[in-house]
Amino acid sequence: MTERNQAHASIFFANLIYGANFSIARIAMPQFLSPSGFIMLRVIFATLLFIILDRLSPSVRPIERKDVFRFIQLGLFGVAINQLLFFEGLSRTSNINAALIMTSTPILVTGMAFLLLKNRLTPMQGLGILLGLSGAVTLILQYKTASGSPTALGDLMVLLNAASYALFMVRAKPLMKKYGTIQVIKWTFIFGTLFVIPFGAPELQKVQWSDFTAAAWFSVAFVLLFTTFAAYLLNTFGLKHLSPSVVSYYIYLQPIFATLISRFITNEMVSSVQVLACILIFAGVYCVNRRTLVKTES
Repeated sequence: MTERNQAHASIFFANLIYGANFSIARIAMPQFLSPSGFIMLRVIFATLLFIILDRLSPSVRPIERKDVFRFIQLGLFGVAINQLLFFEGLSRTSNINAALIMTSTPILVTGMAFLLLKNRLTPMQGLGILLGLSGAVTLILQYKTASGSPTALGDLMVLLNAASYALFMVRAKPLMKKYGTIQVIKWTFIFGTLFVIPFGAPELQKVQWSDFTAAAWFSVAFVLLFTTFAAYLLNTFGLKHLSPSVVSYYIYLQPIFATLISRFITNEMVSSVQVLACILIFAGVYCVNRRTLVKTES
């Protein structure tokens, strides 16, 4: 298998893990672990693992001073804001809502590339951004849970998490080529942990570990080993060999995985509002990437 095919397989399995995470993380959260406490546990675990992997790597080069601030940005947007907002949002909205909003990431990547990298934005891409964001806003303004509770705050947090992750992907690509996957993600988590500590450390101290059920321990183990460690490793490996836009395409699989797994675990049903939002977001993504898709087909 070529490195490019390995990269595609890595991104596929990373998104399968992320799709499962919507339902599995909620088994332990917030009943046993608060969102911030869960994230604190995640970043500590991941940082230690990636430090160990980096030590075992034969090709480690010192970070240049000019890149330190860039790594701080990766830690802020790729770990702290990204993970804190996602778990806080997930605890306030439905699994399917969160998965649908995350599919706006390719649209946000295009927007970030336009703003930060000065990439040219075509009228069709501009239309795509408007369509995609209107789909996300549809969920934020209109959707309620089965119990009647509004999900606006949770949906907004997930949307901001997606924007933060899009910014991370755009910023991480050049550093991946320069330093390699493991070293980049190690420093991303080291700096990210510093930002998470003020929010997560107090919450982690409140956890009553003796109250955990077997299902709660499974939830924690899955999030630590797969969502935090394996998925980040798979995603960054794919990002090293593929463009941020191609990597972001795979996020379309997350609503499918999330819906199937959510039906099995929580019996969550798909609503008409979610279907409308899905159509708007996917239409937006198509418009944003239409030129790329045409080139690929030809």
